[in-house]
Amino acid sequence: MARMFRKLTVLAGAAEAARRYAKKNPEKVAQMADKAGKFVDRQTKGKYHHQIENAVRKVKGRPGPGAPGQSPY
Repeated sequence: MARMFRKLTVLAGAAEAARRYAKKNPEKVAQMADKAGKFVDRQTKGKYHHQIENAVRKVKGRPGPGAPGQSPY
């Protein structure tokens, strides 16, 4: 049980470090999210295109189409 708590503590620390990095470097994070999304989309041959697109949009902190105040075009 203690071993699991140690792993969770390490994971929480890594997540916090990632949040801080993303907050300080939003343009780099957006660029890498785009690259990762394109890579995964190619690897899955577009099967999960919309899910990947939504995940990348969330990483970038932008609302999706149909969100209030957002034009779908």
